[in-house]
Amino acid sequence: MKLGLIGCGKMGRALLEGALKAGIVKASDVYVSSRTAETREVLSKELGVNAIESNVELAQKSDAVYLCTKPNVLPIVLLELAESPECLDGTLLISAAAGLTLEQLEQPLPDSTHVIRCMPNTPALIGKGAAAYTLGQNADSIDAATACKLLGAAGSVIEVPEYLMNAVTGVSGSGPAYVYTFIEALADGGVLKGLPRAQALELATQTVLGAASMVAETGLHPAILRDMVTSPGGTTITAVQSLEDNGFRSTTIAAVAAAADKAEELGRR
Repeated sequence: MKLGLIGCGKMGRALLEGALKAGIVKASDVYVSSRTAETREVLSKELGVNAIESNVELAQKSDAVYLCTKPNVLPIVLLELAESPECLDGTLLISAAAGLTLEQLEQPLPDSTHVIRCMPNTPALIGKGAAAYTLGQNADSIDAATACKLLGAAGSVIEVPEYLMNAVTGVSGSGPAYVYTFIEALADGGVLKGLPRAQALELATQTVLGAASMVAETGLHPAILRDMVTSPGGTTITAVQSLEDNGFRSTTIAAVAAAADKAEELGRR
């Protein structure tokens, strides 16, 4: 497979490195483009991929192209590609732009263009990503298999109907930031009670990693696993009560909803 990447920011790089580390593509078969020459040249030097100035040339050389620009930039890129429709013949476009609907992605392109909308997250960089995708009107089972192969190389991947994509953005697209904030706060609590910063952070990080692995590997509901460590009248139930009193659950739910609403807003611009 020959893979293109338009937009070499953190998300684009995470997806690319995930595919390279999994052996889905070879560096020599990857083409990257960015608005700034410095950005694409740095990626070329560090990963051994091919830097290309022209998005049209990149699309012509690629079987699949990740579109990882900012949402406000992507319409400009799509119009540029549409002006040279031959570059899209047989090329699958996979958009990771938050909020932009399939209709918005497909509207400026030739009618036969194959488009997939996806929402990955940055842990793809270490092969622990969580991604969802939805198929455009011309995308077929082969395109779906390609998306699963590429996105799955960097973690888990699911297919959802498009109306759920903004919810995916709120849960997993933005979710790592919530978890990082929680880890930091968990470590801060340890420091408040006397633990050295490095030890508190190590314990907090491993605790979150272990708890997440328990959910993934046992298949048990988080509430059941929580009850397994919550003794009557003990320290854990006291802490859980404090979390509830301070709105931990409702604040988290509100954060997911806010991110989803923002994604929807981006699509309306």
